[in-house]
Amino acid sequence: MSSTVPTFDELIGGCTRSAVHLEMRDQYAVGDEAADFERWRATGERDVDPASEYWAPWVDLIGRARARGVTVRRARIVSEPVTEYIRYEHAGTPVNVAAGELVRWLPRHHVADLLVPGADLWIFDGETVLFNHFTGDGNWATPDMELTSDPAVVRQSADAFERVWQRAVPHDQYTIR
Repeated sequence: MSSTVPTFDELIGGCTRSAVHLEMRDQYAVGDEAADFERWRATGERDVDPASEYWAPWVDLIGRARARGVTVRRARIVSEPVTEYIRYEHAGTPVNVAAGELVRWLPRHHVADLLVPGADLWIFDGETVLFNHFTGDGNWATPDMELTSDPAVVRQSADAFERVWQRAVPHDQYTIR
């Protein structure tokens, strides 16, 4: 039995204009980055080699999207002072930027008057929203993703992203606190 729900790679691979990502958690604990996070915690060194086994699939995926003319933006809402995980994430962001992503950071205390969705999300071409669901400790929940093309949900999500984006600080100007 095959699934009719597209994979993340298929969703971003089908984009023609834009892919935006809103991250709102201060801690993630997803398995595919556990070893890299533990290495960073032990050594203070983050893998920032775009060609590494860890980063190459993402860099390739974003590179192909950018080559098609897709704008990829990522906004991160973070509490300050930031968590250890956000320090780790910030240390790796130069690879996201080198891959072609535009990345901005918004301190949570500047979000109080904005209405934001209850889950992290991706919006593809302003037509489809992929909500990412996590457990309290930051691992993938079950189900881990929820896909919708409901025009009202897409519009609300896109409006929320744009409000966050307008207030957020570009990566090269954001100082970890």
